[in-house]
Amino acid sequence: MRKPGHIRVIALGLIRANDRIFVSEGYDSVKQQRFYRALGGGVDFGETSLEALQREFQEEVQAELVNIKYLGCIENIFSFEGQPGHELIQLYECDFADPKFYELESLTFNERDRPHKAMWIEVERIRSGDLRLVPESFLDYLKPSA
Repeated sequence: MRKPGHIRVIALGLIRANDRIFVSEGYDSVKQQRFYRALGGGVDFGETSLEALQREFQEEVQAELVNIKYLGCIENIFSFEGQPGHELIQLYECDFADPKFYELESLTFNERDRPHKAMWIEVERIRSGDLRLVPESFLDYLKPSA
């Protein structure tokens, strides 16, 4: 939940499978624009960003994470639904513990009593501009894997 004038700390998980990443789909009705973002969510008071990442994946898609590695912090100043927002994103690279998640095309989960869709998308569709990933600086972490 965003409060006007406050900086929100969130933890997001970058999960890759070959040339795809796992993201949630969002829509800004003011901009009339669809966007995609890595899964995760807010860090609660007294909780580390790593704990928040693990809790959010468990709450949202009932998934456990393995091979978790901290990548860095992204500062994101944005507008959503006509309201200004400011986030500090603690970004982690990780994998699903259960291989079934890599076989899914998409899944639906509830967040704040609203349905959301999570799916695998091809990184090339982001690079080409076909799909919009937020924040844009997230692209810096999507270099081709060696």
